[in-house]
Amino acid sequence: MSGFPPARQTAMPKRLSLVAEACMAMRAFVSAEKISVGGQAVIEGVMMRSPKLVSTAVRRPGGDISVRTTPYVSVSKKNKLLGLPVIRGAVVLVETLALGVSSLAYSAEEALRENDDEAHEGDAGGGEGGKGGKDKAKPREAITKVGLTFTMLVALVLGFALFFYLPLFVADSTGLKSGLWFNLVDGAVRLAVFILYVSLIGLWGEMQKLYQYHGAEHKSIHAFEAGEELTPENAMKYTTLHPRCGTSFLLMVVIVSLIVFIILGRPQSWGERVARFLAVPLIAGVAFELTKLSGKYAKSAVGAALIAPGLWLQRITTKEPTRPQLEVALKALKEVL
Repeated sequence: MSGFPPARQTAMPKRLSLVAEACMAMRAFVSAEKISVGGQAVIEGVMMRSPKLVSTAVRRPGGDISVRTTPYVSVSKKNKLLGLPVIRGAVVLVETLALGVSSLAYSAEEALRENDDEAHEGDAGGGEGGKGGKDKAKPREAITKVGLTFTMLVALVLGFALFFYLPLFVADSTGLKSGLWFNLVDGAVRLAVFILYVSLIGLWGEMQKLYQYHGAEHKSIHAFEAGEELTPENAMKYTTLHPRCGTSFLLMVVIVSLIVFIILGRPQSWGERVARFLAVPLIAGVAFELTKLSGKYAKSAVGAALIAPGLWLQRITTKEPTRPQLEVALKALKEVL
């Protein structure tokens, strides 16, 4: 029997509970301050990335959530040279593309795997038939990877044609001799093509769902950065727009490329055109640093001006997610913390 009076016996646990809650809130706040988290939408899911982990969560047709979490540390953190400003931006661009392709392949495989599991269950009583259904999964996964690789290659070729060759072709067609005006036309066409592209693909039903998962990713990260408990209810109240979004980065690339190409002048030969293309890593590096700074100083006048175009564009590339979509995004986020 404790020597405390009854009133104090009930008061102590309550006080301890309040202290525990305060500690948890402080820990969440400190974590949000120290850990930088980013991500991207994938097929029926979200990929999240922290400084040491990458996780992809996917909603299967059956309703369950499949998760893959792997260790991943950027080479810019391991190599001092690759971690220098501007250089690290080019490194991050390559790494993001690689992780994105891997996550997309995984999400596509999981969508097929559910169908394979159902077929396998239906053949379970047939002995060898069940084994055959299971064996078909591996070839289908291989086909998915080959298909995605082919799709990405086609996308890269089309991207080069739309965002590099087409603007040059239009600017050439004007007959402008001034390097300034030539590159202003080149940049204006590139910007128009980019905005038109993200707007048109958003009309496709599947892309609208991808844009919803994009919004779920942003809402989840906002909740984390605010130090809140990671629940769909808490995440839902936040905006789908985020200053460090990849969409904002791509828009910044378009803007920085305009400035760099004006400095390079009007290309007179194929060698000078190739030089413009080779400048893309430099452009990506500068754009990365500007995007990072604008996110860090978003509340300042300069920072707000830098992020404003990207936030405007995100009104096209993000949509309000459903609760189940937020659950998927939060699942991936919790895995990398």
